[in-house]
Amino acid sequence: MKYTGAHVSASGGVANAPRNAHEIGATAFALFTKNQRQWSAPPVTPEQAAEFRAACAEYGYTPQQILPHDSYLINLGHPEHEGLEKSRAAFIEEMSRCEALGFDRLNFHPGSHLNKITAMQSLDRIAESINIALDRTRGVTAVIENTAGQGSNLGFAFEHLAYIIERVEDKSRVGVCIDTCHAFAAGYDMRTKETFEHTFAEFDRIIGFKYLRGMHLNDAMKVLGSHVDRHTPLGDGMLGIEPFRLIMQDPRFDNIPLILETPDESRWAEEIARLNGFAKEA
Repeated sequence: MKYTGAHVSASGGVANAPRNAHEIGATAFALFTKNQRQWSAPPVTPEQAAEFRAACAEYGYTPQQILPHDSYLINLGHPEHEGLEKSRAAFIEEMSRCEALGFDRLNFHPGSHLNKITAMQSLDRIAESINIALDRTRGVTAVIENTAGQGSNLGFAFEHLAYIIERVEDKSRVGVCIDTCHAFAAGYDMRTKETFEHTFAEFDRIIGFKYLRGMHLNDAMKVLGSHVDRHTPLGDGMLGIEPFRLIMQDPRFDNIPLILETPDESRWAEEIARLNGFAKEA
């Protein structure tokens, strides 16, 4: 079963997100559980949690169809003590919010070394941060997203993600989310069946499909290996439409949220319908 959707608005309360997803024909969705531009927010109340769970039940969304995203402010590989501790506290809060709302995963960007420590030192801090958060929460999997490698951001190489996973103590609560635009910007080609198969054979060899907990389906504005994170609607960019057809027809991508983060929200319903059409052709 393919679960397709988009990163929808939770404006006015998280309980609005399932309805917003339903209105565009989505069978999956992503959301921020709070304002992503703020470090902290009041805890989820029992009433808010109940309202959200009722909305999910009404529109037929289960935890495996939902991919919440944490704040972009968080840097779990921060080189400085104060920034690292602030990020770790915020990440634990995000995990706790997910726990309260009944989510089983939280998607996040791994972090950046900010050119102040080595990449390996920063990756070690990310793994340690995940271990701390998993120890203080229950039931929520930490889902590491690959990045484009813009600036000092880590996680652009499959080896980075594998390095972090190797150092996470509870392997049952760590996974990855592969963003197609980020992967292409990092140098992983998937524009043809041959390059697609090669890239995901590498992914399986280095990380393993057993850790795949979600995907972000985005076309890329910039060329292969640009390390520039710029999304475009599906088929309008450098990736073209072929990799998305291949994903929708490949059972290795079943039963996880496949989430659009393309820039034109008015096209999401059309893009979701097109993706679902590819799945029906298989």
